[in-house]
Amino acid sequence: MNPRISVLLPVYNAAADGGTALRRCLQSLFAQCGTPEAPLPPTEIIALDDGSTDASGAVLDALALLRPQGAPELRVCHLPHAGIAPTLNAGLELARGPYIARMDADDVSHPRRLSLQYARLAADPDMGVCAACATFGGDPETAFGFAHFVDWQNSLLTPEDIRDGRFRDAPVCHPTVMFRREIAEREGPYRDGDFAEDWELWLRWLDAGVRFCKLPQALYQWNDPPQRLTRTDNRYSDAANNALRAFWLRRECRRKPVRLYVWGAGRMARRRLAPLWDATLLPVAFIDIDPRKIGQYVRNLPGPPVPVIAPQNLPPAAEDALLLNALTAHGAAEQAAAWLEAHGWRRGVHWLLT
Repeated sequence: MNPRISVLLPVYNAAADGGTALRRCLQSLFAQCGTPEAPLPPTEIIALDDGSTDASGAVLDALALLRPQGAPELRVCHLPHAGIAPTLNAGLELARGPYIARMDADDVSHPRRLSLQYARLAADPDMGVCAACATFGGDPETAFGFAHFVDWQNSLLTPEDIRDGRFRDAPVCHPTVMFRREIAEREGPYRDGDFAEDWELWLRWLDAGVRFCKLPQALYQWNDPPQRLTRTDNRYSDAANNALRAFWLRRECRRKPVRLYVWGAGRMARRRLAPLWDATLLPVAFIDIDPRKIGQYVRNLPGPPVPVIAPQNLPPAAEDALLLNALTAHGAAEQAAAWLEAHGWRRGVHWLLT
């Protein structure tokens, strides 16, 4: 029977611990099950060995032979080393199912993860991508930034939340997603470049109108190993993220003529948006609550100095006004959002989180 779900599992040198984490990952996929209300359809796991130089390939081959009876089929594909985006695209070519799920080799899926995501997509033909909430599988003391990021992602559940959060950071956890294969065929698969391949994909698909949702259950353990790509690859650096954000944010800002405002005159906010500005796209003013900044000017833009004003000097919300909420200090963006909403500035219409 042809599978309905194809799970793409890229693997590269994942056996540093003797293959323990990789085995745990596959066992969580072998244990996928459903209920009468949300049965698990036929499922295949495509393990994509991206030219590993350790024992990862051998571990995968052994697990394919030891697969429990009744568990999803495991197909092991040994590929030349090419990196994450080409490897995932090779998996898309090999996949037989109309629904594509993702998984990372050092993480763990809840037994009902796939059945619940499939049920959600099957119930709504207009929904293109279904993610799930995740638990942080690291030390929140030493990796506070990543733990906070997981919490932020988990707060974005509805299509509107995910759409409106897309410029702040990747609004869904990549290895938790399930999506319709036809979307990748229509809007394009993963792209390989100097950027995070998952965030670029989400920005491109959301720009095309693809609807995303997220299940509120924590169905995935997102671990934080030292070799995680976001720690070791420059494509996930702040500079790369700022450039990617600017590319898609510029496209959004130019959908119609707007007067642009930026809430956040501090160094961090200005650095995040620095790649956005050019001679044809500049802010009218920066907004800040720090009395030391109010009345000053931001001078390092490719145009005349831009004034820093207090929130109460912001003009009323209007169709031709767009504000970028670029605050990054803990809780600051939320406080600014509350002020904007209370004064008639609507999220996703008059202001964007960046």
